[in-house]
Amino acid sequence: MPYVWDFSAVTRNWTVLLSGLGGTIMLSLAGIALGILIGAGLAAMRLSGLRALKWPATAWIEFFRNTPPLVHFFWFFYGLPMAFGITLSSFGAALAALGIQSSAFFAEVFRGGIVSVERGQWEAGRALGMSRTRLFRRIILPQAARRMAAPFVERCFELVKTTTLAAALAHHELLYAAMVVVTETYRPLEVYTVVAILFLTVLFAASQVSEWLEARGRAMQGR
Repeated sequence: MPYVWDFSAVTRNWTVLLSGLGGTIMLSLAGIALGILIGAGLAAMRLSGLRALKWPATAWIEFFRNTPPLVHFFWFFYGLPMAFGITLSSFGAALAALGIQSSAFFAEVFRGGIVSVERGQWEAGRALGMSRTRLFRRIILPQAARRMAAPFVERCFELVKTTTLAAALAHHELLYAAMVVVTETYRPLEVYTVVAILFLTVLFAASQVSEWLEARGRAMQGR
């Protein structure tokens, strides 16, 4: 007997799903902001010639790039209270896990963009008498930003999708909201199909905005 699709379960609970989508967007934006902030510092440490800065940053990056994100979620939510007596809310634990884990990837995006700029650009700027700060801001950073744009956006998209792991902490984001609806309606196919469509819609719209901004940036630089 073929499956009979019935999306009335979704329409009756659309406010719950939209609330979960709002939670996902809020967690994503906060996680991206935290990841960028920490990642920029880590990139600067790795680019430093000081071993006392470079080695800890490298260890941080390698650890969080090569361990499962779900472990980080559980550690911040369950491990911190047990080990240090620090209790975080589900949002706080999810934000810490997302921000810290993504900082390792953002750091490599930033570092890779900067080191990809030819060494001759630095030497030419110094020959013109530019300070290191002005040289970085006026010459190196604009070129690096264009080269890191694609991997940066891809990392942001991965972070948005990783927010679904917050459902394991009972944080009210989109997947957790969907799980609540499924337990009440017993229509998992319809509910999770809509969840997939919502993620697709949000990320596709974000990708279009990103491409438009990138094209606009190239047009402005070409003037």
